[in-house]
Amino acid sequence: MKAVTGQAPETLEVVDVPDPQIEEPTDAIVRVTSTAICGSDLHLYGVLAPYLQSGDVLGHEAMGIVEEVGSETGDLAVGDRVVVPFNISCGHCWMCRRGLQSQCETTRVREQAKGAALFGYSSLYGSVPGGQAEYLRVPQAQYGPVRLPQTGTDERYLYLSDVLPTAWQAARYADVGDGDTVVVMGLGPIGQMTARSALQQGAERVIGVDLVDERLAMAAAHGMETVDVRTVDDLPSTIAEMTDGRGADRVVDAVGMEAHGNPVAERVIGATSRMPKPLARKAIETVGIDRLKVLHQCFDVVRRGGTVSLSGVYGGMADPMPLMKMFDKQVTVRMGRANVRRWTDELLEVVSREEDVFDVEGLATHRVPLADAPEAYRTFRDKADGCIKVVLTP
Repeated sequence: MKAVTGQAPETLEVVDVPDPQIEEPTDAIVRVTSTAICGSDLHLYGVLAPYLQSGDVLGHEAMGIVEEVGSETGDLAVGDRVVVPFNISCGHCWMCRRGLQSQCETTRVREQAKGAALFGYSSLYGSVPGGQAEYLRVPQAQYGPVRLPQTGTDERYLYLSDVLPTAWQAARYADVGDGDTVVVMGLGPIGQMTARSALQQGAERVIGVDLVDERLAMAAAHGMETVDVRTVDDLPSTIAEMTDGRGADRVVDAVGMEAHGNPVAERVIGATSRMPKPLARKAIETVGIDRLKVLHQCFDVVRRGGTVSLSGVYGGMADPMPLMKMFDKQVTVRMGRANVRRWTDELLEVVSREEDVFDVEGLATHRVPLADAPEAYRTFRDKADGCIKVVLTP
């Protein structure tokens, strides 16, 4: 089968790889009908490239048709249309029963001291081949795959794999409630859906912050107020002026480790990713840093007693944090990868309505064949050609 594979930092190839096979009784094989490029994939493309082995199959946002099932996959059947959560969880361990599927103890990657295994995310998260391919082996298929209606476009359901649950959890973790003012830092796919989720969860105002014209325009078209950071000298003062001097009730960081604004850190991170892999991995795991401008701004713009929710991925082990400010402002902070299966039932009900409540079918700006994935990655990374979200068709 054809698959998108990592070969070296910022180097991908679509090549023939062996078709996946049933390896465990709880496995299923899915023929992929749609898959997508996620912002987290760009971390592997650059910062986390030292964890890739040449030929690793990438991608963790996928859906398709069940082609084969193992003997212990419950009532999952050949022919079912499913979307596959990006984290692999069993549904029955201590963590899963408590709604912490991203910490599943059955698939936990203990050799890296990490949580649940992820599709297409290198040795860092279990070396499980990903979904940017023609076929996907799905472990823990008795629980993970979400069965879908046979009708409706793929893009009505595809984002249940990651984008929607991640965004929904980001708003939940921010404790969004009726009448709140919410600031969303970063208006990529997660930021767009976090803003829409916050409105669905009762927010009175959502202010989106970004510096890309197309992202700002998309947010404004969906009812958000926007701040273009290129046009303001002091973001915290701007947000204060918009909120009676108090600051935002809730702030969501939807950017993560590769934020703009710290060229020194950017050079250090770039140099680390190009070191010999064993040295690079050691550096990341002991003295690794992130670009933290956006994260620190979150603590500047949140009101006293407010909440900051982190959905953007961070990987630094030596990141300085403004603890005096966080403590003095009495800020609550929540973070973590999405517990996808915790949210999929309620979100499936919403996206299955006749009205496209989240406008998921309007999120993708680029739809290309799987064969064009290497170029699409570059376009997505560079935010070129108005690119906000890429969907690949095998």
